[in-house]
Amino acid sequence: MSTAITTANALHTLEPLVGTWIIDGPGLSGTARYEWMDGGGFLVQHVELDSDGEITRGVEYIGLHAESGELRSHFFGAKGEILEYIHEFTGDTLTIWYGGVGSPAKFVGTFDAGRRRNTGAWQWPGGGYESDMTRVEEPAR
Repeated sequence: MSTAITTANALHTLEPLVGTWIIDGPGLSGTARYEWMDGGGFLVQHVELDSDGEITRGVEYIGLHAESGELRSHFFGAKGEILEYIHEFTGDTLTIWYGGVGSPAKFVGTFDAGRRRNTGAWQWPGGGYESDMTRVEEPAR
């Protein structure tokens, strides 16, 4: 089996994210747009969030780590920050761990039956926040 086929199959689990989303929650608003990188080797997220007046902008590249089989990402923020995550999509549940699987800092969200809305929360020791994503634009076909 070629690496390209393995990557495509693993990344395909994140297909429900592709499109443009409105994100909201208590004190939170913004947008996220997911698209496939040319060649399909990465899922790319462009994000802009306002969390109680603190603006976060950046781009995230999600790809398959061949040795571990994990869907790992690097987020590059407009302020120079680089954050690492691991994504897992099982059934209708999306889990994103900050740092590594099993981390107490994570997002867990569930998609509705039409996969047009995801309701969940970021949580970490001592904090967290609710986050809803609603698809506003379907991916180009």
